[in-house]
Amino acid sequence: MSNIQLVADSTCDLSPELKAAFHIVTIPLCIILEDESYYDGEQITPDQIYQWSDANRQTPKTAAASYERAYETLKPFMEADKDIIFVGISEQMSTTCNVIRLIGEDQHYHKLHVIDSQNLSTGIGLQLLYAAELIKEGKTAEEIVERIEQRRGKVRASFVVETLTYLARGGRCKAVTALLANTLKLKPQIIVEHGAMRVAKKFRGKQSSVIMKYVRELQDDLLAADPSCVFITHSGCEDSIIEEVRSYLDSLDYFANIYVTRAGCVISSHCGPATLGVLFYAQ
Repeated sequence: MSNIQLVADSTCDLSPELKAAFHIVTIPLCIILEDESYYDGEQITPDQIYQWSDANRQTPKTAAASYERAYETLKPFMEADKDIIFVGISEQMSTTCNVIRLIGEDQHYHKLHVIDSQNLSTGIGLQLLYAAELIKEGKTAEEIVERIEQRRGKVRASFVVETLTYLARGGRCKAVTALLANTLKLKPQIIVEHGAMRVAKKFRGKQSSVIMKYVRELQDDLLAADPSCVFITHSGCEDSIIEEVRSYLDSLDYFANIYVTRAGCVISSHCGPATLGVLFYAQ
């Protein structure tokens, strides 16, 4: 049994099955609806957020993991004298990594290692699965941290949103850009680079057609990717669309594992429903 514990925040968007299989524990970030705060994935669901957001014409506020909840999660591992490797959402998007560092400082616990993933969603998840693989290989915590940080620039995280309304409400892009995009029925491809989001290509048409065009245009990159796994991560898409993407990736006969996960509340709050991304490691 390894003496290394992997911990992430809830924005890693790994399914319960994957977290169990790779022994990953998560700390929830917070969703704030007016004066009420809820733990991501525990006290509120993405669909409830969409209903509230549409009814109130605003998006929830999101906040870093609370010190108290994070400490409650980490305490048993510190008491067991484990090396803890925490992989968190980009520090350009949240102060969660700093919350974890502060716990380590306050408790004088020097076996707590904090990695800024410089990413979000299963862009974090990819790094966690790689860390789990390194644990199986018998690498030390310090070696794992070094390897993860060396490789994090090779994570390819992108997604297509159906509407920019949620990003605009959340302050992630200018409202006038959202209005223009919605007027022209543009569906932007968002790419995560160096810890921040930027708009890449813009598509037009039905979301189902746009998603398949986006995925097919990734083919060259997919066939040059790390073949161990690829993620399809969505914020609430029709099953038929998800299956079409999965079937396409399967037809490439390249990836050992194709994982389908649904984005949690924090990611969904900013991207809105019907968003889908394909995420993988470049070689």
